[in-house]
Amino acid sequence: MTDTYFTIGMAGHIDHGKTTLTKALTNVDTDRLKEEKERGISIELGYAPLKTENGAHVSIVDVPGHERFIRQMIAGVAGIDLVVLVVAADEGVMPQTEEHLEILQFLGIEQCIVAITKIDRVDEVMLELVTEDIRERLEGTIFDGAPYVLVDSVSGKGIEELKKTIFNQLKNVKFRDAYGSFRLPIDQVFTVQGQGTVVRGTIYEGVVQKGSQLTLLPKGHKVKARQLQVHHEEQEQARAGQRTAINLGGVDKDEISRGDVLVASDHFLVTDTIDVALQLINETFSPIKQRAPVKVHVGTSEVMGKIVFFDRNELEQTNEEVLCQIRLDEEVVVRRGDRFILRRPTPVETLGGGWVIQPRGGKYRFGEETITMLQEMKEGTPDDLVEDVLAKQILLDVKQLIQQTSLDEGLLRETVAKGITEERIVEVSAGKYSLSKTFIKLKDEVLERLHAYHEEFPMRIGMSKAELVQTFSSAYPKPFIEYTLDKLAELNEVRKAEQYMALGNFEPHLPKQWKTRMEGIITAIEKDGVQVKKWEEYTGGTPIPKADISEMTAYLLHTKQAYRFMEDTLVHRSAVEAAVAKLQAETEVEFGLKEAKDTLDLSRKYLIPFLELLDQLGVTTRAQDKRRWAEKDGR
Repeated sequence: MTDTYFTIGMAGHIDHGKTTLTKALTNVDTDRLKEEKERGISIELGYAPLKTENGAHVSIVDVPGHERFIRQMIAGVAGIDLVVLVVAADEGVMPQTEEHLEILQFLGIEQCIVAITKIDRVDEVMLELVTEDIRERLEGTIFDGAPYVLVDSVSGKGIEELKKTIFNQLKNVKFRDAYGSFRLPIDQVFTVQGQGTVVRGTIYEGVVQKGSQLTLLPKGHKVKARQLQVHHEEQEQARAGQRTAINLGGVDKDEISRGDVLVASDHFLVTDTIDVALQLINETFSPIKQRAPVKVHVGTSEVMGKIVFFDRNELEQTNEEVLCQIRLDEEVVVRRGDRFILRRPTPVETLGGGWVIQPRGGKYRFGEETITMLQEMKEGTPDDLVEDVLAKQILLDVKQLIQQTSLDEGLLRETVAKGITEERIVEVSAGKYSLSKTFIKLKDEVLERLHAYHEEFPMRIGMSKAELVQTFSSAYPKPFIEYTLDKLAELNEVRKAEQYMALGNFEPHLPKQWKTRMEGIITAIEKDGVQVKKWEEYTGGTPIPKADISEMTAYLLHTKQAYRFMEDTLVHRSAVEAAVAKLQAETEVEFGLKEAKDTLDLSRKYLIPFLELLDQLGVTTRAQDKRRWAEKDGR
């Protein structure tokens, strides 16, 4: 158990001896407030180190037992690994004992030791009755079979046996993850003269170093860990499972509240809507109506919200787990798997508890479809969680995946790498991922869209890439669309031509409906050679719609079957090639206007546009009043 850190909670009814027992174990009085001394009860959380001889580092949390301080109690036990349930021998199980038991189970605390205190006040018969009463109460619960220790905190009887039992039980506790991202839910905030703002809490996961730059959520303040203490001893670092005080720089006490969370990375979500698996208390209560106000305790936060059901309009006591959603009035910091307690604000009572399925819930429809979805999400493996998130969000980076799935970074990266190897996940760009099936879906949609576009506009060389991207931009992120188009081009399923995209096997062609008439127009301009008429004289009077005439014009120009000759005329490519061949045969490398006119027998109306077209095509180059053949010039 070397280099392991644990937190133990003392729970139970008021005045059953939790604080006295803590002092007997640690020699520390955890009643530190004046009011606590005067009233003889614990109001705030008290902490003390339990010295061990086997390398474990243990903190004991003395949580308030009075029902008025239940919030502090929940905040205190939220981070514990083992609970010592304290029951006074002269009173037995009391109301607060019952409520603490419910809360402990809902928070997922599995290890328990029963400490029966004040044994000097009762005889053997009473002690047997109290012990049997506790056994009956724990029967059927997660604490059934927990070890019992009889103690008298004043005389010290049973204290060493309790320590030994604690150390034995801790061997069965899975210590907290020190390799995840640092997270510390704050349960105490105060100032120290000459030091400034100090926060306390139990580190849920990860490691914090002195001097670390941290973020205070949900407000987003950037702060610095100027000093770390564990049980009043300054440390260079603190780890998961340790009760830690951090002196913060960059923030005032008034800017921090119990329930805020210190983190060292951007792997954590701030959310006001959580999907949850809820287990109710094992006793009758007034039904909870749809959207009824509830009080949620998660981590060290206490937040009001509304409960939303998807398979009922009213919730009565049931032993079945209920899948539902809580919409909070304030933002909290949670991850998948975090435990919570649900209480009714009026009349104040504990209703149940459970765990967070999805830290950022959505707007779902009422009905079995949503319940099925939540059930699948609840039972999901890491692979399922990643695929479920990517199915909804399409394209996410590592940070966003960690936020959405609550997987730690190491496991997340392993899961993604496995998904890529198995061709379930694709890396769209450096560190950004999507599902292969989403790529296939968009690929099919792109091919279908291009096919439809070619059917509608067969004479166009393709669809504008910008228009194609815009077509899918409402359903897919732009980088994912770009990735899909690039992949389709690599596979030769689509072809890029300038700013246009077409199917790989597509060639622009005349539409079947007007093919014969259009071929007639094309034949007519080819027959007229260079001395063509205005374009509208060829196209006018035909039944071909103007829109299709415009399409045909663009088609001839894009496919280079014709060239723009004058503003209102087109000349066929074959006519240009024939005239060029004739002119080249009759002239030297350099020629003038008169030589061209004599050779081609053209009027200036046609000759000047023709020679300018040759310049545009790069067939000739002009130097003052002469032109040179580019091909002959290069020989």
